[in-house]
Amino acid sequence: GLVIDGKTLEHVLHDSLQNIFLELTEKCRAVVCCQATPLQKSVLVRLVRNKLKAMTLAVGDGANDVSMIQVADTGVGISGQEGMQAVMASDFAISQFRHLRKLLLVHGHWCYTRLTNMVLYFFYKNVAYVNLLFWYQFFCGFSGTSMTDYWILILFNLLFTSVPPIIYGVLDKDVSAEILMQLPQLYMMSQ
Repeated sequence: GLVIDGKTLEHVLHDSLQNIFLELTEKCRAVVCCQATPLQKSVLVRLVRNKLKAMTLAVGDGANDVSMIQVADTGVGISGQEGMQAVMASDFAISQFRHLRKLLLVHGHWCYTRLTNMVLYFFYKNVAYVNLLFWYQFFCGFSGTSMTDYWILILFNLLFTSVPPIIYGVLDKDVSAEILMQLPQLYMMSQ
């Protein structure tokens, strides 16, 4: 692990030392920055995101973490003693830091699998409807006549675009939460 304070971080973030610092951080399992200014936090997250081409997650609990949370790909705000500024600026909010593990391993896994399956669902739903329209126009000589009334088209999209995702989102859990918490490797495998 690497622990770096704000004064050292000020020197490291200069252009001449950025690449050396990033090489060092890649060799560490954890990097902790303490006593850093809000600007330093956001610059560090932007540097990691842009230079290492990595997905970034920022976790903060106060107003001084807002810029870091907004720069990151995903921001998690912890509601705490310092107020609700971090929560209001974040993508996800948790009440305590210990809930971060469940947010990432369980809900992150479920969200990832649901989104990938729903992309496939919408793709195949639209392919089926477009093929139906194509073959109808083929037999009508591509005259441009409408196959269905507009209200049937709206009803089709309403039923097949809203109801299945809601049911799928509520009921689909490919692996139980207990197993996901015991085996964090499943998160990496799902990607």
